[in-house]
Amino acid sequence: MTNSRPAVSWIGDAVSGHLQLIDQTRLPVEYLEISCQTAEVVWEAIKSLRVRGAPAIGVAAAYGVVVGCQSARQLPRKQFDEKLDQVLNYLAGSRPTAVNLFWALDRMRRTAASVAGLPSAELLERLLVEAREIEREDREMCAAIARHGLPLVRGCSGILTHCNTGGLATAGDGTALAVIFAAALENPRLQVFADETRPLLQGARLTAWELMQRNVAVTLICDSMAGWVMKEGRVQAVIVGADRIAANGDSANKIGTYSLSMLAKAHGIPFYVAAPSSTFDLTIDSGEQIPIEERASSEITHAFGRQTAPEGCLTYNPAFDVAPATHITALITEKGVIQPVTTSNIRALMATA
Repeated sequence: MTNSRPAVSWIGDAVSGHLQLIDQTRLPVEYLEISCQTAEVVWEAIKSLRVRGAPAIGVAAAYGVVVGCQSARQLPRKQFDEKLDQVLNYLAGSRPTAVNLFWALDRMRRTAASVAGLPSAELLERLLVEAREIEREDREMCAAIARHGLPLVRGCSGILTHCNTGGLATAGDGTALAVIFAAALENPRLQVFADETRPLLQGARLTAWELMQRNVAVTLICDSMAGWVMKEGRVQAVIVGADRIAANGDSANKIGTYSLSMLAKAHGIPFYVAAPSSTFDLTIDSGEQIPIEERASSEITHAFGRQTAPEGCLTYNPAFDVAPATHITALITEKGVIQPVTTSNIRALMATA
């Protein structure tokens, strides 16, 4: 991010501080920061995509635990723990697909359990320390993903990406977009093709904005143009992020990713998924077990307040789909590159420190 605060940040101390977010529903026309001082406001921000991107959602949820528990800091520890449990369960209900949300909440839960004798006020301080650590680790993960991913796209004159995976989606430079930023530093002539990413246009509103902020050449295309761009030889790689990756490598990401993986395979173009280890869910065997969020019909029929479909028209609006591991050339993580994408290779790398 440039000329602004990070997409997710904490302002103040544990007692009276708050979560500060860039409202991504207002970009690129308006830059607005919002203060989240209750768990309810954090929940709404996650649900309504004011904050989005799996890593950023995880960081926001961790800070949401702190603001949600501030009112209980003077209570006996037993009552504080009851409030903590309530806040954790409440925030977990905001969105179902991004595993980073549940990973971060579970980490906050385990932090509290590890200091059972700590008084409530001190535990609140400890929870803020843990949330800050989650944010710090995410920034480091972004940098490591960029380092590991750069050799894979070095030499590309064109790269295609989908949705938004940059500083708006993480605490750092991003996941897939971090690799692109690194590649653009080496090769200023790099051309990035960004899918609009319908129906909410995260590619048009957010990715194109971020790339332009960093002076990276970007060409915006409709989602349906991706196959033709590949056929014309304009791109030599596709790189996307992920919201949940199963033990076999099947990767859930913004709707349209499945189609891109098929198109890339058909055109013999490498298809890369960049994500931190916190996005891997080794408790599920394949993408068949990943819950897919379905969102409101109005996102399709009344995009940004204007009716674009007949009244009463039926819709189907899954927010995510799953790219099969068989179509993924490599998974790029902060621990290294997984190639080929197999269950054994994933478990081996995830087991490393």
